[in-house]
Amino acid sequence: MNREEEVKMTHSGILAGKGRRRVSVRFERGADVAEGSIPECKITENHGFSREEKEGLEAYLEQACDEIFRKAKELNNIRNWF
Repeated sequence: MNREEEVKMTHSGILAGKGRRRVSVRFERGADVAEGSIPECKITENHGFSREEKEGLEAYLEQACDEIFRKAKELNNIRNWF
């Protein structure tokens, strides 16, 4: 797999709104971008990923939901230091 084919994921800290906690997640591969959130585990913006790839990203969000929330909580804790 060359570097442009790698999919990179970034995420926010825990966000509060509408009485729910959520984490915003972004996937990038070259110029392709997909954005979604957990716990919904849905991709809401997609530019360049195929339907099958989008479904795979949503499956990944479901599988990794707890881990992403844990890491997002760590981000919030680090922000509180400043």
